[in-house]
Amino acid sequence: MNAADSVLQLVRPDILALTAYSSARKESKGGRVWLDANENPETPSVHQPLFNRYPEPQPAELVAQLATLYGVAPAQVLVTRGSDEGIDLLLRTFCRAGQDAILITPPTYGMYVVAAGIQGARTITVPLIREKNFALDAEAVLRAVTPEVKLVFLCSPNNPTGGLLERAAVLSLVRALAGRAVVVVDEAYVDFSGQPSLAAELAANSNLVVLRTLSKAYGLAGARVGTTIADPAVISVLQKVIAPYPVPAPVLQAALAALTPTGLTAARESVARLVAERGRLAAALARLPAVKRVWPSDANYLLVAVADSARTMAAGRATGVVWRDRSKDLPHHIRITVGTAEENNATLEVLSRV
Repeated sequence: MNAADSVLQLVRPDILALTAYSSARKESKGGRVWLDANENPETPSVHQPLFNRYPEPQPAELVAQLATLYGVAPAQVLVTRGSDEGIDLLLRTFCRAGQDAILITPPTYGMYVVAAGIQGARTITVPLIREKNFALDAEAVLRAVTPEVKLVFLCSPNNPTGGLLERAAVLSLVRALAGRAVVVVDEAYVDFSGQPSLAAELAANSNLVVLRTLSKAYGLAGARVGTTIADPAVISVLQKVIAPYPVPAPVLQAALAALTPTGLTAARESVARLVAERGRLAAALARLPAVKRVWPSDANYLLVAVADSARTMAAGRATGVVWRDRSKDLPHHIRITVGTAEENNATLEVLSRV
C-alpha cells in the first residue's frame, strides 16, 4: 500500500464514493459564446461585464502563484474561503457524524471545536504544557489518539499563546500517526516567526496537511483567501466537498495583486515592521504595573497576563481600544494584536493607567 492509499483509508467511505458536482466552468474550456451556466450576459450595475460570469472553481493562475509562494506543487494546493473553510472541509471529509473524533491541544483556535460540533464529531483535548511556554506534549497526544480520532489539529504559531510548536515534536507525531490519523498544522501566523513552513515535509508524509492564509501577513483578511496544502490524493477528495465557486472574481484580483513582486515586497516589509513593533510592545508592556507576564510570541499578537482582565478590558473599551479577552481559557489573560506604532502606543497609554 502506498502512502496516498494509506491516508485515503481515513476518508469517510461515502465521500470517497461520492460523485462530485460538475460545474459549468469545470466542463467548458475555450468558449467564445458562453451560454452554458444560466448567467446574465452583462453586469447591469456597471459599464463592463466584470462579474456576470462564474469564476474558475480553482483559478489556475492563483493556484500556481500560491504553489510557488509555499514551495509546493499545484496539485497539492486547494484555495479556500479563508483557513476556516479548509478546517470545515477536513471535518466533513474525514469525520462521520456521531462516530469519529478530532484531537486539539488547548488553549488553541476555537474553530476546530466549532467545526467538529457542526459535523457531529467528538473533541478530545490534550492541553499544551503551560510550564514550558505552552509546549506540545507529543507523548500525551499519542496516548490520547484512539481509532475514532481522524484529525489532530495543531496551531503553530499557536493562537492565542503565540509560540511555535517544536518542529521535531510535530513531525514525530505525523510519522507516528501515519495510517492512523491526519495531522493538520495551522500556520496562519508562521510568516511572523522567521521559521520555515512544514509544507516542505508533505512529500514524505501523506497524512500531513498544512493550512496557510493571506489574511495576516498579506493583509487580506477581508478577502478570505486560504490555502489547504496536502497530498494530491487528499486535495482531490477535498475538491469533491468544496462548494463549486469558492474564489469570487474580486477576491481573485486582490490575491493576484498581493502575489506580484511588488505585493510580495510590500508584505515582507509589513511583516518586518510588525515584528519590530512586537518586540517594542512586549518590552514596554512588561514594565507596566498592571501587566503580570508577557508570553513569548512568534506571531503578530501577544498573550498578556494582567492583574484584572475585566477591569483591563473595560478600560480599553472606554477609550475605544479593543483587545481580545482570553479569560475563558486562561484566567486574567488578554490577547493584544500588534498594530501600527500609533495603535501600540494607544495600548500602552491605556494600560499605564489601569
